[in-house]
Amino acid sequence: MNHRPYPIAALLLLCAAEPAGAAISEQQIDEAAHAIAPRVIEWRRDFHQYPELGNRETRTAKKVAAHLKSLGLEVRTGVAHTGVVGVLRGGHPGPVIALRADMDALPVTERVDVPFKSTVTTEYRGEKVGVMHACGHDGHTAILMGVAEVLAARRKDVPGTVMFVFQPAEEGAPEGEEGGAPLMLQEGVFHDLKPQAIFGLHLWAPLNAGQIGYRSGALLAASDAFRILVTGRQTHGSRPWAGADPIVAASQIVADMQTVVSRQTDISRWPAVVSVGAIKGGIRFNIIPDTVEMLGTVRTFDPVVRDEVIARMRNVAEHVATANGATATLEILPGSNPVTANDPDLTRRMLPALERAAGKANVVEIPYVTGAEDYAYFALEVPSVYFFVGSTPVGQNAEAAPANHSPLYFVAESSLDTGLRALLTVAVDYLENPPR
Repeated sequence: MNHRPYPIAALLLLCAAEPAGAAISEQQIDEAAHAIAPRVIEWRRDFHQYPELGNRETRTAKKVAAHLKSLGLEVRTGVAHTGVVGVLRGGHPGPVIALRADMDALPVTERVDVPFKSTVTTEYRGEKVGVMHACGHDGHTAILMGVAEVLAARRKDVPGTVMFVFQPAEEGAPEGEEGGAPLMLQEGVFHDLKPQAIFGLHLWAPLNAGQIGYRSGALLAASDAFRILVTGRQTHGSRPWAGADPIVAASQIVADMQTVVSRQTDISRWPAVVSVGAIKGGIRFNIIPDTVEMLGTVRTFDPVVRDEVIARMRNVAEHVATANGATATLEILPGSNPVTANDPDLTRRMLPALERAAGKANVVEIPYVTGAEDYAYFALEVPSVYFFVGSTPVGQNAEAAPANHSPLYFVAESSLDTGLRALLTVAVDYLENPPR
């Protein structure tokens, strides 16, 4: 999509052209979105080139806070370590809403050949790794900065109050730390000013740029991270019978745990996923070690199913280990997320706004997403609508495109414009037509 090169001065003139108290029209939203689009792209590229992991988003937070202060917003920093909250009070009475963007990157070494490619490295779990915005949070942050600028320029016509919530550590806080949405809520982000609704978006590889995906009710899965420690007895690799091999036991546990979903869970009602993402054990080719550690994730959409799946995983781990002369313990790690659910009534009310922003043919109902979001905690506090914005270039098969969290994840920059217009349209629609 080509962006018309409106200067920001034109945006301000546009916003000043209407008398105080006038409604913000669809045309004005469209014109303002096009005017700010080049800056949104510029911000996103900057954040992409200098990514930061959860609870370490100091540079990102500083740029966000400076921008919000330049717009004359009330700004609070240091929320949940590095979070930033801006408050825009409109010129007329009205509801309070919150708009949220996440700021953190991932321990992924980028393999996308773009001029603003990340070369940042850091230490993660004792290993040197690359850092990349492999999930689109750079775009989310830039989009919300653009929304803030557009609404601030027309604040005299805004009915109500808008909270701009820039959240750290969505991907999880570092080991031993708290963070993310739960900590923001714990520190009172909604204590003095509680919104009547909250809206969020996510750039999404399985959809093409220009498309928006939504779902009423349960949208994203609940997630639990787990750790299984298999303990055997160390021995020489040439004499395995003299010890108890935790590597063999761990291998069988990984394989047998797949039957928890494929043979023991009724997936015709609710999807479920069990995945092992890391296995560590041993140091030398001819030494059978004492222990093997496995890390993984469980995704479910129903609390009863969750409890059943975890209980069956524990049963598999313990009994397979015993059969191999070893022991195994399963631990659910801190940082679990509940299901991210969209309020059905609010989703129904906001669907026309999404269709106006992207075109009715480009707004599609999507199936359950087994990804997870700590945005779910915000959605438990107030009615919410969370939606996906396609990020795969038009003409490319989105189903086969590198997924979010891939070192090859690529964002078509036209998707930033779609996200900006969608979030603006939803916000203005709710502010001007709140539930009665």
